Amino acid sequence: MTDMDDGSLHDMSEGSAHLDGAERELAARHTAPRALIIHEIIRDEGEQELSRTVTALALSGLAAGLSMGFSFLTEALLQSGLPQSDWRGIVTPLGYSVGFILVVLARQQLFTESTLTAVLPVITRRDGKTLRAAARLWAVVLVANLLGTWIFAAFIHLPGIFSDGVNHALGDIASQAIPPSFFPTMARAFLAGWLIALMVWILPSANAARLLTIMLVTYVVALAHLSHIVAGSAEAAYSVLAGHASMAQYGALFLVPTLLGNILGGVLMVTVLNHGAVVSEIKSE
Repeated sequence: MTDMDDGSLHDMSEGSAHLDGAERELAARHTAPRALIIHEIIRDEGEQELSRTVTALALSGLAAGLSMGFSFLTEALLQSGLPQSDWRGIVTPLGYSVGFILVVLARQQLFTESTLTAVLPVITRRDGKTLRAAARLWAVVLVANLLGTWIFAAFIHLPGIFSDGVNHALGDIASQAIPPSFFPTMARAFLAGWLIALMVWILPSANAARLLTIMLVTYVVALAHLSHIVAGSAEAAYSVLAGHASMAQYGALFLVPTLLGNILGGVLMVTVLNHGAVVSEIKSE
């Protein structure tokens, strides 16, 4: 039995005097774990990530960047394959979930997840060593994620791989990947960082609904055209390669505002708030 089950079972045993042991265990399996248990599961995962070597982080981050490219590609495949209609814009964003599903279920290192997993150990321990380890993780994973998206974008930009319809859809999506304004992009990125970090917080208690959880959260990100530093980078990189935008625009109008927004949204709205909600329990235990 996991720690999550132990904690839930302990709570159930205190408040269910009319149940025998087997019934309490059955009830515990249908009880959501308390916030402290989720906090410690994610913090322990973060501790493991911080202890990984640079090589391991870089390779996992590169794999995540490559996998995230399939969000861009799948959206383009759906857009090219669906008829022109009012509902096409509602169905096409489903493709955006594919990259996130691959990354999360394959346990690859994604930068926006680390706004929760890597930061929880920092604000719990509050020492320089943990802070330096988190900074190292952020730097390595971010560079590796972005490199993976550029490699993926360069590969699918090669001529002759896809039909004209798919290529047109790729170009159409990519042409919208680098918005003209800094602060609206940062605001949309703030919401995206908030949602992705919240998804990571939910997953330990999602159990059999993990896949559905990932799909629903990331579908909202795509439907609202929120800005994600890794998924969006595949689109923005393709835009540069296709001549729709310059590297300066990629950096100033996509990379910087999206990165800042994702970090602030994930750290402030999920990590800090959820840690603050259980900090008294951590001290008492």
